This record gives sequence, structure tokens and C-alpha cells, in this order.
Amino acid sequence: MHQQLILDKITSILTATDDSYDEKLVEMLDKAKRIFIAGAGRSKLVGNFFAMRLVHGGYDVSVVGEIVTPSIKAGDLLIIISGSGETEQLIAFTKNAKKIGANIVLISAKASSTIGDMADGVFQIGQQELYGKVVGMPMGTVFELSTLCFLEALISHIIWEKGIPEEIMRERHANLE
Repeated sequence: MHQQLILDKITSILTATDDSYDEKLVEMLDKAKRIFIAGAGRSKLVGNFFAMRLVHGGYDVSVVGEIVTPSIKAGDLLIIISGSGETEQLIAFTKNAKKIGANIVLISAKASSTIGDMADGVFQIGQQELYGKVVGMPMGTVFELSTLCFLEALISHIIWEKGIPEEIMRERHANLE
């Protein structure tokens, strides 16, 4: 019962998400010199997952906040994952990256937000009215799981469009595990 509840909710969110996002986001990824991904809390975990999969796809990716993350520069892309688009730390990251000349993408449940207003691209996952309180999926779970599925589908799109064989992806996967 609960599995079906979760699957149905994610399906409704993804069905209400703009179908053109795949092409638009891939274009921004391909134009970027390097890609930086930031989020807070569980959204950061979704970002970590996405960063790893982008590395498998051949992109130069860093996760903001890691000790080895280089400085962002003009021509780089900062992807912010934030359900609200209002997380203070992420607003600060966005302002700094914008001053430097990096491009900004917000992946959010809300298109209109402080970060969204500064972003070069906003990818709203679902429609805001679909995010009401969902019993059994508390505190942002709907956004996080829907975003995870959206981003994994984007990786599938990239792999298919670029014809990246699984063997190449495996070569790019961490081998000190």
C-alpha cells in the first residue's frame, strides 16, 4: 500500500514536469566548462547522486562543500537543488557564483524564489499545488524522491543520446571502494 502511494505521488509530480527540461538542461551541462552541484540536507544527497552519475557520463563535476572542491569560475555551471529556493546557505552560494560569472540552474518545487530570481535556468519539478501535505511522505520527501527520479531519467537521456556504453561508465566509476 505505501509503496503504491509513493509511486503514485512521484508519477503525478513527474507527469506535471515540463517535458522539454531534458534537452534544456543537457544543453546547459554541455556548454559548461565544469559543473558544481549544491544542496542542503536530503537535497544535497540527491545532488551527490546526480554528481556521481554525471561523472559516469563524462562530465567534470564537483560537489560544493567537499574539501577538494575547486573554486568556481566564469563559464562554469552551478546547479542548486532546493525545494524552496530559499535556503540561506544556497542563496549565498548563488550570489557568489553569479558575481564570478558562473551560470546558475535551480532545480526546485518553486519556480519563483530568491535563488530562482538569480538563476539562468529554473527547472520546476511538478507543480507547486501538487506538493501539499502527503501522509507517509513528510518534510520534503515528495520533492526529493521526484527530483531523484527526474535526474536519473536525465542521466538515462544523456546515456542514450550520447551513446555512452556501460563499460565506459564502469571505467569512470570509483575503484577504491
